[in-house]
Amino acid sequence: MIAITGGAGFLGYHLANYFAARGERCILLDIADYVESDYPEGTEFLTVDVRDPQAVQEALEGRELSCVVHGAAALPLWKREDIFSVNIEGTRNVLSVSQALGIPRVVAVSSTAVYGVPKVHPLYEDHELVGVGPYGESKVQAEGVCQEFRDRGLVVSIVRPKTFIGTARLGVFQILYDWVESGCRIPAIGNGNNRYQLLEVEDLAAAIYLCATGPADKCNDTFNVGAEEFGTVREDVGAMCEYAGTGARVIGTPAWLVKPALACFEALHLSPLYKWVYGTADTDSYVAVDKIKQVLGWSPQFSNAQALIRSYQWYLDHKDESSHETGVTHRVAWRQGILRLFKFLMKL
Repeated sequence: MIAITGGAGFLGYHLANYFAARGERCILLDIADYVESDYPEGTEFLTVDVRDPQAVQEALEGRELSCVVHGAAALPLWKREDIFSVNIEGTRNVLSVSQALGIPRVVAVSSTAVYGVPKVHPLYEDHELVGVGPYGESKVQAEGVCQEFRDRGLVVSIVRPKTFIGTARLGVFQILYDWVESGCRIPAIGNGNNRYQLLEVEDLAAAIYLCATGPADKCNDTFNVGAEEFGTVREDVGAMCEYAGTGARVIGTPAWLVKPALACFEALHLSPLYKWVYGTADTDSYVAVDKIKQVLGWSPQFSNAQALIRSYQWYLDHKDESSHETGVTHRVAWRQGILRLFKFLMKL
């Protein structure tokens, strides 16, 4: 039996289905509403805030759990205080309760945002950690909490995924899909010739499953996870545009002008794009995945372009169901704000 925090989210939804397909019953913990029909039969749904240690304990005690997958997180569009309380104190609560109850291991979902905006690539797991913005900073500190509990004897896998997409992924990518569907020119920040690695969520689920079920001595470690096959932004987004057949195409823009403008829009709450998105958009951004391949035998199935196309097609198939929803999670659309004006200009 596996417990998954953040179970109502994009990753939680995929993890519950992936684990169930391999014979594991899942218990989900989240403060968000569940769409129960999306989950396998036998899934248990609990409303639990990871910031409440007593609620976490009551949810997990008395069960024969082999692992807790800690995926609950406050995303960058949340308030700063919520980001730190959920991502740091929530992590501490989950690890503390897991150890107290004798649950043998935890898989903590971190982020490659912990690397900041580095100048060297690929990035290996021992690279310096420099979080950008509250989200990146909180993830660095949360990893520190994980190390504390490793030192106390708890087996903790830390998974650092690149930005992951796939079926049911909306959020900031819904903006891209909307522009592609509309046949807009798609402005890359910079010339678009930088290599920006993504990750298909099914490949991420496979990595987390290996961490949850593999040999404890091998899993008690930190692993990068990302697509193995990826090109430049212009190539990968261009492949999706070609698939769409709407006339959308990637164009370059002056990063020196666009990035300060987006920073201003963010400060004025006019744009949903946050610093780590636009701050890294014109640079190379990719990690080495040799370690998880060699240690756990993980092997990704999808390239960047394939992941984008799969996610875009899901958007087309389901846009009528979700077009009326907006919010700050990956499973709903984000308000485009001032970007709608630029969308109009990109269609001229």
